[in-house]
Amino acid sequence: MNFLSRLGPAILAITWACSALAEGKLPVVASFSVLGDLVRVVGGERVDVQTLVGPDQDAHVFEPSPSDVKKVAQSRLLVSNGLGFDSWMDKLARSAAYKGTVVVASSGVLTKKSAEENGHDDPHAWQDPTKVITYVRNISAALAKADPSGAAIYQRNASAYQAELVQLDSWAKVQFALIPLAKRKIITSHDAFGYLGARYQISFLAPQGVSTDSEASAKEVALLIRQIKREKIKAVHVENMTNTRLLEQLSREAGVTAGATLYSDALSAQGGPADSYLKMMHYNITQLVQSMKLN
Repeated sequence: MNFLSRLGPAILAITWACSALAEGKLPVVASFSVLGDLVRVVGGERVDVQTLVGPDQDAHVFEPSPSDVKKVAQSRLLVSNGLGFDSWMDKLARSAAYKGTVVVASSGVLTKKSAEENGHDDPHAWQDPTKVITYVRNISAALAKADPSGAAIYQRNASAYQAELVQLDSWAKVQFALIPLAKRKIITSHDAFGYLGARYQISFLAPQGVSTDSEASAKEVALLIRQIKREKIKAVHVENMTNTRLLEQLSREAGVTAGATLYSDALSAQGGPADSYLKMMHYNITQLVQSMKLN
C-alpha cells in the first residue's frame, strides 16, 4: 500500500485538486458518470474530472460523504444534471462553501413530464442524443467561463462531439426503423427511458417511477403483468444500477425472460460495454432492437 492510499479521503481530495492545478488542468466535479464523460470529452487534456456517483452506481439514492464535500470545495467547476435528478448537489455546494463556476447541464432542454401522477419533469434527458447537444453546449460555455484561455479548444471539442451525436441519432433512427411500431414495447426496471421512447416512438413500461427510490405497489405490478401477457411483450430488461428483485418477480409471473442488462443512469466500469456515453447508447439501442424483435 503506497503513501497516498493511506491518506484520509479529505486529504486525497485536496491532493487531487493541487495535482490538477500543478499540471495546469482545471479541477472539475461532475455529479454522475454520464456527465463526467461529457466533461472529459469537451475538456480534453485541459481538465481533471472527478465524478461523485461512479459507474454502476445510483444517483437517485446517493448520499454525499465528507470527502465529497472536500472534492467540491477544491474544484473550480461543478456540473450537475438538474431536473431533480441530483438535487443533493445544491446542499453539497453549500456545505463546501463553493464559490466556483456552476453549470446545470440540462439548462434549456425541452423537458417531458414523467408518467407519474405528480407530473414532475423527467430528469433523464440524456437518453435523447439530440438533447445531449444542449448538454455539451452548456458544458463548453461553463468550461470557457472557468478557464477562458481554453475557450477555443472547448468550442472545437464540443463542435466535434455534437457532430458525433447527430450521427448517433441518425444511426438510431435506422436501427429502430427495423421494428414495426406495434412491436416497439419494452419493460425496464424504472422509468428512465422516456426521452428515448419519445424520440424513437417506443413505449417503455416500468414497475417503478422515474426515481429508483419509489416503490411500486402490488396493484401496479399486477396491472403491468396483465398488460405484458395481453400484449405479448417479451422485451424485458433490468438496469445496471437497480435492484433486480422486482423485475425478476415480474418476469417470472408474466412468463418472460429478462434480456441483457441496460445502462440507464450510470455508465459501466472502465472496459465494460458502456464506459462512455456514445458506447452506452450504441449498446442499449442494439440490445433494445434485438429484444423487440421477439415481441
